[in-house]
Amino acid sequence: MLNKILIGAHISGRVPLSEAPQRAKEAGCECFQFFSRPPQGGKAMPITAVTIKNFKAGMKKYRQGECYIHTPYFINLASANNRIFYGSINVIREELERGSLLGVKYLMTHLGSAKDLGEKEGFKKVIKGLGEVLKDYQGKTKFLIEMSAGAGLIIGDTFEEVAYIINKLYAISHKPIGVCFDTAHAFASGYDLRDEKTVKETFKKFDRVLGLKNLKLIHANDSKVDLGSHKDRHDHIGEGKIGMKGFQAIVNFAKKQKINLVIETPKDGKDLEDIKILKKLRN
Repeated sequence: MLNKILIGAHISGRVPLSEAPQRAKEAGCECFQFFSRPPQGGKAMPITAVTIKNFKAGMKKYRQGECYIHTPYFINLASANNRIFYGSINVIREELERGSLLGVKYLMTHLGSAKDLGEKEGFKKVIKGLGEVLKDYQGKTKFLIEMSAGAGLIIGDTFEEVAYIINKLYAISHKPIGVCFDTAHAFASGYDLRDEKTVKETFKKFDRVLGLKNLKLIHANDSKVDLGSHKDRHDHIGEGKIGMKGFQAIVNFAKKQKINLVIETPKDGKDLEDIKILKKLRN
């Protein structure tokens, strides 16, 4: 696995958390993503010394090359409600610290919606919030912004928006921030990925605006909705609007750049086949 990109999935983070690597292996993963706390809200289970020991032992035993944490769904750093705003700051920071304890490589989050504040004030609040998240952070888990599908006043659906936030944050915190590129979200936001030509054009633009050095992880999801629809609807690999030709080009790009792929396709049994399809495209 040292000479090829890793392919995995978002797997259940249910208790006990230390069994996540085993569940990933059973699903056919070489790397995996998980929630370390309830995604809809609620108290996170403590990460004890035993949890850390068993989790890390499981990573080795079940040959998982890397793992990643996704923040809960309720995160909104552009909220006008300070309870949500400060709660989001606290949770993201806690997840970075929890990830560092477990040896997680990346933590990714959506930024939220500025529907109550408007775009200008929403951006200000997001940057302020992320500055607080990263203040004095010394952990090893790296922070990633995940691109969104762009419905309404969702923050972070274009390369330019993400670049603006990253540049502002670096000026404040001097900490490098990476990007998690979700194929379904990007497609819904208007970035074409349906064949080799459009994939090359999209990532050429990404490089020009954000720099490929900042692209750390790809969420490989097909899209149930058309290009530029601004809706977050994931589909199985090759069954959506991106299609198999697009995913062959995406996998080829990922191999060239040495970027791992994680699926978040519907959990209906066919998701296990999606992992096999991506491995076949890789190989």
